[in-house]
Amino acid sequence: MFKTLPILSAVLLLFSFSIAAQEKTIDTVFIFDNQLVNAKKIQKTSKLKEEDLLKNATNLSEVLRFQSPIYIKESGRGMVSAPSFRGTTAQQTAFVWNGINVNSQFLGQGDLNNLNLLGYDHLEIQSGGGSVIYGSSAIGGTIHLNNELSFNRGLKNSAFFEYGSFETYNTFLKSSFSNEKLSVKLAANYSESENNYEVPEKQYINLNGQYHNKNFSLGFGYKIDDRNTVFWQSQLYSGNQHYPIFSEFSTKTKYLTDNFRSLLSWNFRGEKVQNILKWAYLEEEFDYFQNIDNPKSSGGIGKNYIAKNDFNYSIKEKIDFNLITEFQVNKAEGYLSGIQNISRNAGSVAGLIRWKPSKKMYLEAGAKKEFVEKIEAPFLFSFSGNIQLADYYSLTFNASKNFRYPTFNDLYWKPGGNLDLKPEISHQAELGNRFKYKNFKLNLTPYYMQIENMIRWLPTSSGIWSPINTEKVESYGLESQLDFENSFGKNHAKISAGFIFTHSKDLETNRFLMYVPKYKFFANASYRYDFAEIFLQGMYNGLTFTTSDESISDALKSYFVANAGLNLTFLKHYRFGFKIQNIFDQIYETTAFYPLPKRNYSVNLLINF
Repeated sequence: MFKTLPILSAVLLLFSFSIAAQEKTIDTVFIFDNQLVNAKKIQKTSKLKEEDLLKNATNLSEVLRFQSPIYIKESGRGMVSAPSFRGTTAQQTAFVWNGINVNSQFLGQGDLNNLNLLGYDHLEIQSGGGSVIYGSSAIGGTIHLNNELSFNRGLKNSAFFEYGSFETYNTFLKSSFSNEKLSVKLAANYSESENNYEVPEKQYINLNGQYHNKNFSLGFGYKIDDRNTVFWQSQLYSGNQHYPIFSEFSTKTKYLTDNFRSLLSWNFRGEKVQNILKWAYLEEEFDYFQNIDNPKSSGGIGKNYIAKNDFNYSIKEKIDFNLITEFQVNKAEGYLSGIQNISRNAGSVAGLIRWKPSKKMYLEAGAKKEFVEKIEAPFLFSFSGNIQLADYYSLTFNASKNFRYPTFNDLYWKPGGNLDLKPEISHQAELGNRFKYKNFKLNLTPYYMQIENMIRWLPTSSGIWSPINTEKVESYGLESQLDFENSFGKNHAKISAGFIFTHSKDLETNRFLMYVPKYKFFANASYRYDFAEIFLQGMYNGLTFTTSDESISDALKSYFVANAGLNLTFLKHYRFGFKIQNIFDQIYETTAFYPLPKRNYSVNLLINF
C-alpha cells in the first residue's frame, strides 16, 4: 500500500488545483484535542509548530531532546527511545494522538522513534499529572501528537526533502483544500537511513543500525450546519528498525511495527451546550526477529475500540460543567508470548467544574472513577487554578491523583505474568509562577510527586522474571523556562531556554533512579532578517546513573551538545536549509554503550505552493 503513496499524493494535488486557484479568507481551525485549551491555563505546556519540528527533522527524539525539558534515553540514533518526565519513565508518560491515549497495550508506553515525527501539524508537551483527562500513564506528563483541519483556506500544499550524513533521507508531502463547508488534508512521508556512523574514541561502529519508516494520514471535515460538524482523522504507519550489534560476528536482529489509527468525531456546539462524540479504532502489530535470517521469534497484535463523549454545559456565564465518559474494548493476540485471545473492557466517568469568578481568576476541580475489568481501579481527582496577581505575574497551582494500570505483558506474559498486580498510584502537586514583561516570559514551576505500587520486573526464586508492585518513588524538582520573541521591520528574533532540576529516588533503597539526570539545560535561538534565518541549539545533561547502586564508574558523564543551521528563502515559496549537528564533536551517550553520532550534516528544501 505504501508504494502507492507518491501516486495518491500527486493525484490529490492535481485534484486540488482543479478545484481552487486561490486562497480565501481564513475562517476556523479545528484541533481534535479540545481539552488542551483549558489545560494550558493551569499546567506548563509547550507547543512546537512545524517550523520547530523541521529544525530536528531526523526523529522525534531529537526534537524533544533539544526543545523540551524531557530526558530522552535512546539506544543509538533512531533506535528504541523512551522519555523521562520529572524523574519518571516512559511507562508513566501518556502519548496522546488527537485527544486519544495511544500507549501500547502490550508495553504500556510508546517508542518515540516509532511515533512518526513528520505526520503531525504540531506537538504539545504538558508536564505533570493528567489522568482525569487522559487516563492511564498520564503521571509524569503527556506528549500530544496533534493534527488540525481548517475551513475556508482554499488550497495549500507543501513538500520537504532532506538529505543528511549516514545516507539519511527525510521527505514529506502535505496537501489540503478547504472551503466554507469542506476540509480535506492528506499527508505522506518517508524516512530512511543506513545509520552507519562511527565513534572511534569509543571503538564503536553502529553496525546493523539501519532503519526506515513510512506514514500516511488523511483528515476530513464537513460542516453540516452552524452547530454540527463531523471530522475524521486516520493514520497508517509502518516501521523497520535493525538493532545495533557490537561485532560483525554477532547475530543481527530487527523489529517491525505497523500501526493503524482511525478517529471519527461529531461536534455539536450550541449557546450553552457543547458535545463532542468520538469513536476510535487503534491497531498495533509488531514482530521481533532474534535473527533476521530466520522467522520471527515473537510478536503480537493489539486492537482497541474506543467510544468517548465530552459534554460541556455552561451553567452560568462564568461556570461550566464538563462530563467525560469513555468505554474501551482492548484485545490482544501474542506470538510465542503466552498471550492468547485476551480481551479486556475498561470504562470511566469524569466530571469537571470550571469557574471563572473574575477576569483575574480561574478555578477547576475534577473527579474520575475508572472501571477496568479484573483490576481494582482507583478514584482520581484534580484541583487547579490560575490567579492573576499583577499585570506581570500570575500564579498557577495543580494537585492531582493519577494512575497506570498493568499492561497485557505485565498480566499475561508466559512465563512470569502476574494477575495480582495493582495499578500504580501517583499523587502530585505543583506551583507555577508565570512572569511576563514586554516581550519576555518566564515560567518557574517547582513540583512534588510520589508514586506507589510501581510495577517492576524482577528475578524470582524459580529463576524467571516476573512483575511485582514494589518500590515507592519520590520525585521533586524545578522546571523553568525563559522565552523572548520580537519583530521589528524585517527582523525577527526568538529565544527559548530552559533549566530543569530533578531529584528522583526510590524511597526503599534511598538511591537515585536510573537514567534520570539531576540537571538539564536546553536553549534555542533564531534570528531572521528578510529572507535569511540562522538558528542555534544547545543541550546539557548532567551526570546520569545507569545502575541501581549509583555506580559513578558506570554513570553517563555530563555533556553539552550544540547544533546550528541556516535557512534561506527565495522566490517566496522555496526555502533552502543547511544544518550542522553536534558542532563541537561531543562524544556522548543517552543509554550506556550506545554512543550517538559525532559532528554530522544535513541539507533540506521546503516548498510551499
